[in-house]
This record gives sequence, C-alpha cells and structure tokens, in this order.
Amino acid sequence: MSERGMGGGVPCPLCDEIFPAAAIEAHCSTCGDQPASSTRKGQTSASSTPNSKPSNKRSINDVLSNKKSEKPGSAKKSKQDFLAEGPSKVVENGKDHHKTVEQGKPKDKEKHIPLAELMRPKNLEEYMGQNNVVGDGTQLRNLLEGDNVPSLILWGPPGCGKTSLANVIATRMKGKCRFIKMSACTCGVAEVRDVVKQAKNEQAMFNRRTILFMDEVHRFNKSQQDTFLPHVESGTITLIGATTENPSFSLNAALLSRCRVVVLNKLSPESLFEILERALAAKDIDIIDGENDIFQVVENRTISREALTYLTNIVDGDARSAINTLQLVIESTQEEEGGQHIDLNQVKEAAQRSHVLYDRTGDQHYFMASALQKSIRGSDDNAALYWLGRMLKGGEDPTFIARRLVRCASEDIGLGDPTAMPLAVAAFQGCQLIGKPECDVLLAQATVHLARAPKSHEVYGGLLNVYQSIEEGELPPVPLHLRNSTSKITDKLGWGKGYTHDLSKVQSLTYLPEELQGVNFLKGQVMSQ
Repeated sequence: MSERGMGGGVPCPLCDEIFPAAAIEAHCSTCGDQPASSTRKGQTSASSTPNSKPSNKRSINDVLSNKKSEKPGSAKKSKQDFLAEGPSKVVENGKDHHKTVEQGKPKDKEKHIPLAELMRPKNLEEYMGQNNVVGDGTQLRNLLEGDNVPSLILWGPPGCGKTSLANVIATRMKGKCRFIKMSACTCGVAEVRDVVKQAKNEQAMFNRRTILFMDEVHRFNKSQQDTFLPHVESGTITLIGATTENPSFSLNAALLSRCRVVVLNKLSPESLFEILERALAAKDIDIIDGENDIFQVVENRTISREALTYLTNIVDGDARSAINTLQLVIESTQEEEGGQHIDLNQVKEAAQRSHVLYDRTGDQHYFMASALQKSIRGSDDNAALYWLGRMLKGGEDPTFIARRLVRCASEDIGLGDPTAMPLAVAAFQGCQLIGKPECDVLLAQATVHLARAPKSHEVYGGLLNVYQSIEEGELPPVPLHLRNSTSKITDKLGWGKGYTHDLSKVQSLTYLPEELQGVNFLKGQVMSQ
C-alpha cells in the first residue's frame, strides 16, 4: 500500500489512485470523462507531480469488462450517453427510482396487469356504487375529507370495492401518513409486529401516522387478531381491515369495539354500467345502441349496449368479475377492417355463470334458508321454489334443506294439513337414498306442497305458551292421582289414588296442577315467538 493509502486516502474505483477523502468525489465526477491511458498502475508520467491528478488509470471499459454480471455482446454506454437520454422518475414501494423509458411507449409491466387493477379509482369522485357509505354528506366522507381516518372494518361481498376504497384513502393521505398494504393470506403475526415497530419509529421521529390495510382479515384466528388490540387502542396504527365474512362471527369483539364496521353492499347493475363505461373509455371502445349503428363507426371499436347490460346482470354485483370478463372479450375478439364490434353472443360466451354467491358455512347459507322457510310460511310457492334453486345451485347439502322442510311441515303447517309431515319426511329419506343431483325434484315437490298447504300455528303456538309458563311461572308438583304407585309406602301416601283405566271415566279427571286449572295453552294467544 502506498503512503497516501496509509495516510487514510480513498482509492478511486476506476483508476485505483489514492486521493484525500475531501477530493475523491470531485475526482470521480471527472475520472470517467478522461480518455483511458495505456499505462497501468505503478507507471507514472514524467510530468506528474504529487499534487497533480494522475494520468495513469485504467480504462472504464477495462473496469466494466471485469464484472461478471455483464452479458457478452452488450453495448456499453458512456456517461454522456446516459445524460443525453435523460432519466424518468418512477415511484415504487415508496422510493424514487430512475430508469430509462422510451418516450411515447407504455410501460411493459402494464401489459400484464389486469384491467380491473388498472381501473381502480384514484379519488372519491371516481369511487362508484357506495353512495350510502361515502356519498356527499355522509359521516365517513366528511372524516376522509378532513384527513381524519378512523380504524375501519370494511365488510362486503367480493368485488364491491373494499380494496378500492382503501386505495382511495391511501392516495388521499399520501405524504401525510405511511400506508402499509398487507394480506392475511400471505403474512403472519411476525410481519404485523415489524410494521408496528416501524410505526412507532415513524411516530417518534417524524410525528407521522401509519395506516395498516389488512386484506382478508378474517383469515387471522382470534389469537392472531389480538396482536392489533393494544396498537389500535394506543393509536400506533390505524387499522383498515377488509372481510367478506360477518365480523360478528369472524372477528374478536374486542377488535370490533376499537373499529367502526362499514357495510359495503353488492353493486347495482346501474353502478356496474358506469364502471364498465369508464373501462371502455380507457380502451377507446364506443357503446352503440343497435346493430345498425355499427356501420356509422369506422375507426373506433364498439360494443352493443345490450351486451353491456347483460354483463352487468350476470356478474351478481361483482365489479372485478365484470371488468375481467370485459377484458377477456376484448382480447379474444379479433379486430377486423373497419373496426371491431362486440355483440351479445360474444359476451354470453365469455360470461357463462359457473357459480353463484353462496357459502355453506357463512351468511348466505343462513340468509337463504331463512328466505326459503319464510316463503313457505307466506304461501308463496313461486318464491319458495326460487330460493330452493339458489341453495341447490350454490352447492347446499340436500339433507340440510330436507331437514328444514320437515321443520316447516310441523311448525308452520301442523294440523292444517296432516299429510305435510309424512311428505316432508319421505322427501328427507329420498334425499338420503338417491343423493345429488337426482334428489332436487323431490325437494321441489315437497317445497311447493308445503307452500300451498293450509297453515296452522296451533301446536307451535301452544308449545311456546307452555315454555313461557315454565320459565316465568311457578312449577307446581304433579297431582297425586297422576303419580304411578310403585310400593306400599307410595300407596299409603296416596299416589295413584282416584285414577282409573276405565275409558268411559278418564275424561272426567283433571290432569293439570291445581294452580293451572282453567289455563288453555292451545286456545290461548301465543305469548312469545
């Protein structure tokens, strides 16, 4: 090592010469601009002095050629070439990067991003379909416009805008807080603790809040959800959770008490139409009312309004599914001379409904079971058959439906039609014998029969009256004459005394305790439901 190296100098990465720390930056900025010399390290020029800049340095090409990462045959660019091209600024993961992008061409990465992701709203004005939650004058919108974001649980079906609303909040709060996006499907408690640690540093050093968006938060079990509790309560993080499951069952009560539950409804066909219009405008596709209007459009691609309306109805309120289906139709349709047209048949082919929104263990399971039983009770055979079909198409267990029908036959029909119970039991046994899918017609027959049968709550109402009397009134002992005497001792106590098996006399006896004499549970008004 040279004396200057021993003295604390810094070597130049291009020419290997040693320079003082204060001068190395100025040297490196001009070192690459000077022509390379054929002399190597250790060979000095006659005109060089200790204070002059060294002329014996390695060529830049020599330095670059030693790097293993360089591919053979790749073109080398000088500093002046990069400066002439000019860098473009790209924001990625919160950091600024510079990369050379040819002007006028789209980024290659956008070609692989789904259209639904590219069409996510950037602000509240572009966020459609949830006016009851973030419309003008609503409480949540006033909070967001005041940059006061509370901890939220966004609950709604797939494709209703939960993640999009979180993205709108992130865009609005950019620069004012730190926004972290995570999914309970791919992370655990360790990652959450790292975020909390960083949030504490942000709060202590920069007085900046941290918003944590946790998608599919219901996939965390109850003990994992406890990780959020102290930090949400102390304000270290603002939690925005998204879930498709009922928070009352899938989330801790302690977490719910610290967050506000926001219910997002399934999007209406009108809202979906507006969302699809925006996506079509981004693709330069015009909407036409009739097939005859195709010939009026020569340059732009077109889609019929009928096809678009059909798509908004078939996706069951799922905006993501609607946009993805639209993208599939656009990409699969060949562009012909004079423009490309998308008609109803092409949309029907791409938008074939392969499933219905249903969950055998979630809310839809109980919603539709309730709708089926209430339709039967209301004697609406048409509606009862519809809800039966929805449950079967959703994959419901036929024996579950059959058990509900047996219950309906006794609770809602009872003595109004004594044949209803045997029919419902027969349908239940038939489902067990033949199974799916052939048992569907058995359930349909039983459902329609029960809906059309005369209704009677006499038995069910009388049972409820008995339950209420037991719960609220006194419990008198069994009368002595109704007790079965089993020994001489019980005979002496009067058990069974006065009772007779003579059928002509048994109806003259009393069978209720003395305290309940005169009470008629079957004929009286139903006390509770």
